[in-house]
Amino acid sequence: MAKLLFRLNGVIDDEADDVRTLLADADLSVYETHAGRWGLSVAAIWIRDENEYEVARAIINAYQQLRYEKIRAEPQETIGERIGNKPASALLTLIAVAAIIGLTIGPFLTVFK
Repeated sequence: MAKLLFRLNGVIDDEADDVRTLLADADLSVYETHAGRWGLSVAAIWIRDENEYEVARAIINAYQQLRYEKIRAEPQETIGERIGNKPASALLTLIAVAAIIGLTIGPFLTVFK
């Protein structure tokens, strides 16, 4: 009987492609389901033979650990650097947030006058 191996909901394309490639290289019998038009189904990779589950899970766990270490090693951009790199975008975002807050709270402030 098939067993759920790897959920694809919220997974970025390059990670999903890497997992597919690793499983294909290991010659494991898997198939994929999609979320469907309205996203109600499970988007996932399933393993057909439950006896291969532990091997497949170990491959995915090792890959995810390597990916985690690689991403953690990359320098991350701080908020100050982001604002410094794109000040116009930061200012427009701040104006949009202020406008939304004003439109949301404004009617409540004028109702009791």
